[in-house]
Amino acid sequence: MRKGAKAAVIGSVFAVVLGGAGYGAYNFVTAVSGGTGAAGPAPVKTGPPSGSEVRETSRAFFAAWEKGDAAKAAGYTNYESGAESLLVGYSGAAHLTRVRITPGATAGATVPFSVKATVSYDGKSKPLAYASRLTVVRGETTGKALVDWKPSVVHPQLKDGDTLVTGESASPAIEAVDRNNVVLSKDKYPSLGPILDALRDKYGDKAGGTPGIELAIHHGTTETPDTTLATLAEGRPGKVRTTLSASAQAAAEKAVERYAESSVVAVKPSTGEVLAVANHRQDGFNAAFLGKLAPGSTMKIISAATLIDNGITTSTGPAPCPPTATWQSQTFHNLKGMQPQENATLSDSFSRSCNTAFVKYADEVKVDSLTNEAQQRFGLGRNNWKTGIESFDGSVPASGGPDTAANMIGQGQVQMSPLNMASVTATAMTGAFRQPVIVARSLDGRDLATAKGLSGGTVAQLRTMMNRTAVSGTAAQVMAGLGGSIGAKTGSAEVDGQTVSNSWFTGYRNDIAAAAMTQEGGHGGDAAGPIVAAVLRTGG
Repeated sequence: MRKGAKAAVIGSVFAVVLGGAGYGAYNFVTAVSGGTGAAGPAPVKTGPPSGSEVRETSRAFFAAWEKGDAAKAAGYTNYESGAESLLVGYSGAAHLTRVRITPGATAGATVPFSVKATVSYDGKSKPLAYASRLTVVRGETTGKALVDWKPSVVHPQLKDGDTLVTGESASPAIEAVDRNNVVLSKDKYPSLGPILDALRDKYGDKAGGTPGIELAIHHGTTETPDTTLATLAEGRPGKVRTTLSASAQAAAEKAVERYAESSVVAVKPSTGEVLAVANHRQDGFNAAFLGKLAPGSTMKIISAATLIDNGITTSTGPAPCPPTATWQSQTFHNLKGMQPQENATLSDSFSRSCNTAFVKYADEVKVDSLTNEAQQRFGLGRNNWKTGIESFDGSVPASGGPDTAANMIGQGQVQMSPLNMASVTATAMTGAFRQPVIVARSLDGRDLATAKGLSGGTVAQLRTMMNRTAVSGTAAQVMAGLGGSIGAKTGSAEVDGQTVSNSWFTGYRNDIAAAAMTQEGGHGGDAAGPIVAAVLRTGG
């Protein structure tokens, strides 16, 4: 609870006091007693803080921060305990001194500012400079103008639960290289930043390096590696060889930059090695490996395999495409403008991405048929992938009711990441499930996930359908101009609360398979498709 929050009932106040927030008790006393004097309590100011209040509050906060007076600076915020803890650590555990703060031009109640400081440790020093911003709000109970406290006020990369620490690095530095010994740096490949941090956290002490002295953000979540802000003394980096391809990585980084909230992964189907992984997201999240979203019609690769492997139909067998299909009271539709095709084959409906053709077969598959296909043949959903860094294995639950049909078209309860769908495509084109890896198994001797894969007959049918989709189906425009052995599948996934669907696309060209996802990107060919095509053009 932050300072200025209204206490409507006595029970709420007791909850604040029992929670240990001393400022809550102060708010209760002043609100009830109203201070001293026969005239009664002074009126509490309301409304947004004035320009002068914004300037006075921010400058007082900055002055106390510069002097290292954490308690006083925290008193100018609406969350004293949280602010004081982080500000104490700023000069304490982080060893930051000689702080100079320069406010910028105020925009309403928001004040941008720049910080210059010196970080010192064990006789070594280094300057630190960065920019941040704060917002001044009105305390509801006190009426005072207060800094709206967030950890990002102290540093823009800080989040709840994070702390600043200077000392010997938690893991020795690494020099990550690609499959051809090309150095992979954050400067040249910015999207790799979180991935390189994860590799350092996991393999730094195995790579033969020595730790340096660093100022770093120690994140509150144990699975997130430290983020280095400044290096006072270089350690000796150990070399970590990845499976990545510098050329494919460069293409992936450039491709995702064109579309906000996009992620892409490319793998080598013959080995399972990850060739590229890139994200373009505001939150810095590695959605390429960790995303959990409905994959839309790209899921029809697994659904088609399910129908074939269970003897329900074949690529040249029937899969009629009516305008609508109803399953257990839920009606499913096709994309707007799609003409019905009553005599369609599975290949016809797959290449056109007809939803109703797959929904119509929901009463011929068992509740767990799709789950078994995903787990046993595509290696998904068993929570046992060991790629080298944290990753999601996909989820295809045995859902009853309308979700039995919805899962067939990549909606319902199905969740995938671009990594999962790139692996699905690799399995579909080779018949073998090879668990994706970003570092070789030999680096740490970890056990990789296995699955029995697909029969030669199923692979031939899937490749034929995916090739048709790439040449004359919904993926033809995106895949135009790509030579060699090609195949693809488009997808768009509707999400509650979004007016625009998520764009999905997966495809292969020779010995490279890739999948991409763009949140609120529209149809598969609108955003995710061009990303995948750009990566496939590199050839790995």
